[in-house]
Amino acid sequence: MIMRTDGQQGLLLNIVVGIVGAFLGGWLISPLVGVGTINQGISIGSVVVSLIGAIILLAIVNLFRRGRVR
Repeated sequence: MIMRTDGQQGLLLNIVVGIVGAFLGGWLISPLVGVGTINQGISIGSVVVSLIGAIILLAIVNLFRRGRVR
Protein backbone atom coordinates (compact mmCIF):
# COMPACT_ATOMS: atom_id res chain seq x y z
CA MET A 1 0.00 0.00 0.00
CA ILE A 2 2.86 2.39 0.73
CA MET A 3 4.52 1.83 -2.65
CA ARG A 4 1.19 1.44 -4.52
CA THR A 5 2.03 -1.92 -6.10
CA ASP A 6 -0.98 -3.96 -4.98
CA GLY A 7 -2.41 -4.74 -8.40
CA GLN A 8 0.73 -4.73 -10.50
CA GLN A 9 2.84 -7.43 -8.87
CA GLY A 10 0.31 -9.66 -7.26
CA LEU A 11 -0.26 -10.69 -3.70
CA LEU A 12 2.37 -13.45 -3.56
CA LEU A 13 5.25 -11.29 -4.78
CA ASN A 14 4.31 -8.49 -2.39
CA ILE A 15 4.30 -10.92 0.55
CA VAL A 16 7.63 -12.48 -0.43
CA VAL A 17 9.29 -9.09 -0.96
CA GLY A 18 7.91 -7.85 2.36
CA ILE A 19 9.21 -10.84 4.31
CA VAL A 20 12.64 -10.80 2.66
CA GLY A 21 12.86 -7.01 3.03
CA ALA A 22 11.98 -7.19 6.71
CA PHE A 23 14.64 -9.87 7.23
CA LEU A 24 17.29 -7.85 5.38
CA GLY A 25 16.28 -4.67 7.19
CA GLY A 26 16.65 -6.39 10.54
CA TRP A 27 19.99 -7.85 9.53
CA LEU A 28 21.50 -4.73 7.95
CA ILE A 29 19.77 -1.69 9.46
CA SER A 30 19.22 -2.82 13.08
CA PRO A 31 22.91 -2.77 14.04
CA LEU A 32 23.31 0.70 12.49
CA VAL A 33 20.51 2.29 14.50
CA GLY A 34 20.87 0.17 17.63
CA VAL A 35 17.44 -1.45 17.81
CA GLY A 36 16.63 -5.11 18.12
CA THR A 37 15.18 -7.25 15.39
CA ILE A 38 11.68 -8.68 15.30
CA ASN A 39 13.14 -12.03 16.40
CA GLN A 40 14.40 -10.48 19.64
CA GLY A 41 11.05 -8.96 20.51
CA ILE A 42 8.45 -6.80 18.89
CA SER A 43 8.93 -3.10 19.53
CA ILE A 44 8.21 0.09 17.63
CA GLY A 45 11.85 0.33 16.53
CA SER A 46 12.00 -3.21 15.20
CA VAL A 47 8.75 -2.78 13.27
CA VAL A 48 9.98 0.49 11.75
CA VAL A 49 13.30 -1.11 10.75
CA SER A 50 11.46 -4.04 9.15
CA LEU A 51 9.12 -1.66 7.33
CA ILE A 52 12.03 0.39 5.99
CA GLY A 53 13.78 -2.77 4.78
CA ALA A 54 10.63 -3.94 3.01
CA ILE A 55 10.11 -0.53 1.36
CA ILE A 56 13.71 -0.42 0.13
CA LEU A 57 13.55 -3.93 -1.30
CA LEU A 58 10.19 -3.24 -2.94
CA ALA A 59 11.63 -0.09 -4.53
CA ILE A 60 14.52 -2.16 -5.90
CA VAL A 61 12.12 -4.77 -7.30
CA ASN A 62 10.04 -2.00 -8.93
CA LEU A 63 13.17 -0.49 -10.42
CA PHE A 64 14.08 -3.75 -12.14
CA ARG A 65 10.54 -4.67 -13.18
CA ARG A 66 9.35 -1.30 -14.50
CA GLY A 67 12.50 0.76 -14.86
CA ARG A 68 11.46 3.27 -12.18
CA VAL A 69 10.85 3.26 -8.44
CA ARG A 70 7.38 4.89 -8.59
